[in-house]
Amino acid sequence: MVKAYLRYEPALSFGVVASPESNVVYDPSGRRLLAAALDRFAAWDLKRGLPSATFTPSSSSASLAVSCVASSPAAASASASSVASGHADGSIRLWDAETGACEATLHGHRSAASAIRFAPSGAVLASGSKDCDVILWDVVAQAGLFRLRGHRDQVTDLVFLDSGKKLVTCSKDKFIRVWDLDTQHCLQIVGGHHSEIWSMDVDPSEKFLVSGSADPELRVFRIRQSAEEGEDWNKWDALKLFGEIPRQSKERIQTIRFNKDGSLVACQVAGKTADIYRILDETEATRKAKRRLHRKKEKASAKAAAAEGNGSVIDPLPAQDSQNPTVVVTDVFKLLQVLRTSKKICSVAFSPSNPPKGCLATLSLSLNNNVLETYSVDIEKVSKMYSVEIHGHRSDIRSLALNSEDNLLMSTSHNAVKIWNPSTGDCLRTVDSGYGLCSAFVPGNRYGLIGTKTGTLEIIDINSGNSIDVIEAHAGSIRSIVLIPDEDGTVNARGFVTGSADHDVKFWEYQLVQKSDSDAKYLSVTNVRTLKMNDDVLAVSIGPTGKHIAVALLDCTVKVFFLDTLKFCLSLYGHKLPVLCMDISSDGALIVTGSADKNLKIWGMDFGDCHKSIFAHTDSVMDVKFVPKTHYMFSVGKDRTVKYWDADKFELLLTLEGHHAEVWCLAISSRGDFIVTGSHDRSIRRWDRTEEQLFIEEEREKRLEETFEADLDNAVEDRYGQKDDAPDEGSVGVPGKKTKETVTAADSIIDALDTAEEEEKRLNEQKELKNDGEGTKSKPNVIMQGHSPSEYVLNAVSSVRPNDLEQALLSLPFSDALKLMAYLKEWSLIPLKVELVCRVCLVLLQTHHNQLTTTPAARSILTALKDILYGRVKDCKDTIGFNLAAMDHIKELLTMRSDAPFRDAKAKLLEIRQEQSKRSDRSDGGEKRKKKKPKASVQS
Repeated sequence: MVKAYLRYEPALSFGVVASPESNVVYDPSGRRLLAAALDRFAAWDLKRGLPSATFTPSSSSASLAVSCVASSPAAASASASSVASGHADGSIRLWDAETGACEATLHGHRSAASAIRFAPSGAVLASGSKDCDVILWDVVAQAGLFRLRGHRDQVTDLVFLDSGKKLVTCSKDKFIRVWDLDTQHCLQIVGGHHSEIWSMDVDPSEKFLVSGSADPELRVFRIRQSAEEGEDWNKWDALKLFGEIPRQSKERIQTIRFNKDGSLVACQVAGKTADIYRILDETEATRKAKRRLHRKKEKASAKAAAAEGNGSVIDPLPAQDSQNPTVVVTDVFKLLQVLRTSKKICSVAFSPSNPPKGCLATLSLSLNNNVLETYSVDIEKVSKMYSVEIHGHRSDIRSLALNSEDNLLMSTSHNAVKIWNPSTGDCLRTVDSGYGLCSAFVPGNRYGLIGTKTGTLEIIDINSGNSIDVIEAHAGSIRSIVLIPDEDGTVNARGFVTGSADHDVKFWEYQLVQKSDSDAKYLSVTNVRTLKMNDDVLAVSIGPTGKHIAVALLDCTVKVFFLDTLKFCLSLYGHKLPVLCMDISSDGALIVTGSADKNLKIWGMDFGDCHKSIFAHTDSVMDVKFVPKTHYMFSVGKDRTVKYWDADKFELLLTLEGHHAEVWCLAISSRGDFIVTGSHDRSIRRWDRTEEQLFIEEEREKRLEETFEADLDNAVEDRYGQKDDAPDEGSVGVPGKKTKETVTAADSIIDALDTAEEEEKRLNEQKELKNDGEGTKSKPNVIMQGHSPSEYVLNAVSSVRPNDLEQALLSLPFSDALKLMAYLKEWSLIPLKVELVCRVCLVLLQTHHNQLTTTPAARSILTALKDILYGRVKDCKDTIGFNLAAMDHIKELLTMRSDAPFRDAKAKLLEIRQEQSKRSDRSDGGEKRKKKKPKASVQS
């Protein structure tokens, strides 16, 4: 009989506030900050410091890490998807900002997306990638429009100009390109940077474009206005160099962003500072230019006076300059403040909502230590307003421990201990501590033990969140803390054992200490026994009955001793590198060891014989634990995976993927219904046991299929990828890419065409027999589900996702494409399918143009389509035009009845809502503003 196991699946991920690889941006409402957290991202309410919504893809993988986030303009957020995210696998996902639901997944890039931006209308999205391409996406149709090729290196940033008619892109190839989206070609290539361009932005009024690189200055460009006709402008140029601003920092620029009204620009470097410049208006800039010229005159006159004494002559300044001073870039851009933080800044974003009274803007930024900070920018200073840091560790998680009731989780990091609720992921306590390498709950769940890198043993109170006592326990780092169980297997208050790099294994007992009669008693520990070893102790494990203690040493061996007498029992040797982790099963029959040599070894505790050596991970095994009361075990490693094993059959049951970096530690619940893992990516993930059964053979076949498909995908990429590294200058390509989904969609269309062809043959034969007088009835095809052949094929084509349709049609052979075109005339008579028919017809004509023109059978199809398709498209266009005209008429009627113009109604409504939100925010601050409300109502 085949044995069945229960499957473990990912349930919860927490501990990450902001990933350093992605940017931060405000959502369309301007009230929440969107920050990526590995393969998902959250909308943070900065005032409360809590996530109000989480955007999570259906599957969890390191290849789905969010690399960039964008939100649509506030004016356009009411229509279509309002948030987009780019991922490490090149996919783009569209999200609903209110519900957090993923509306579409767009595949087009061959490598990670590096920059995305919405057009002002919100209906078009541009994405740049490490594959050097820029793709324009139709957000409403959820399909690609076209691909722009021209850059020779990663596209780092992009912005729209001229109401979305032009696109400006910058790249690591040191060039800025301006694209005309109507004609889909490159208008202008701007050089001048001496190193890779990392970011750029345009002010809201589209006067200036600022770009930044590793050069010691920022470059500022003037943008050609539509009405501007100057002699010094080239016919096709959209950008013209205005000047260069010297920078203070030596690090490269990472992010440049303008605020909402364009009065400030923040230039964040790849370090701990961000320079904030103020953009002066024309009057102030002219005044500053005059002052500069006046100072220049004074210096010149002083030089002239000095020169007269020497007998030399100095040329006077031109008179024209003194009357009409030329405004230079330093007259317009003035350094306002330099923002300095404690850690490296990853990204910055200005808040689009109105700033608090008395400050110019609100600036939010993400730091590389898993923190979000918000600052208010004023003329005099920059002050911190909010900080989001409770919900994660500042560095990687080194140990995890669950209490006996499985309702508290303790995690340690380099400077703090955090207590979590493992069922919800909420952080309950944060306690400052040393660099914790191991941890455990004291029986009773009131106290926790922390073993640190410096050799101290810390005792913390779980309820109060305070550190009670710090004991100098070892001279080296403490690598392991293990509680001593009773003979019946339950953990009581007998004590615990610590293993350290100072070659000692120490036995400790609990005791209650009272400093004075008035003070309350507190927990402390005392050393009762010490076991001296010959090398560094890396791991310690105690049998469930408290009979044996196993000690892993740096010399790659494991020594087993009797716990009561500390006499030597067994020596387990066979690993080629040191054993980093081990565990003994609940019945005491097996011990498993995990090593830096990537192997797991399963030993018998009776004779110390090695039952099996398994090549478990592709990197060091960092932790291994048995599921209580079973011989199943989990192992984690530096290869980012969690693996589930059967130690009796020595079989791999499951591989759980989701972590984005090395997995350091593992904790299993007392019932084995869930496990928790901690990683170098600062995330804690919970995996739950489900009721779904799994079978070893099926899982093995599934793994083989995944390996085969991965190899096949790589082969397809290599075979059909671009041969030359440098694309054609300013060329336009197909936006999508071939994926498993597109191949499946093409297969479904071919199957539908074959089924429909057989059904048509059957119907024709039945008709001929009926004409001949033979009235035999043949059974209809069950697969067709009562549909006609044309309807069945139409359903198959309609079910393909819009983004995959073009690639699916490109995969069709010419014979099937011809069959498909035969149905287009009938489909075009359905009003709702005219757009689909036009898309299918256009792709097939572009792909098979030469074959269609030389095939006699295709001429009749093309002639029929030519006669009917133009008319059907014109009818649809007229219908849409009629509806738009009716909407305009209704708008005019409403405008006539209303006092305010209809076009201003939405803007006024937004203003009223912002005022109301301001009042509600300020009502908590003081009572003075409450008294002003009745006055305002009386005046109105």
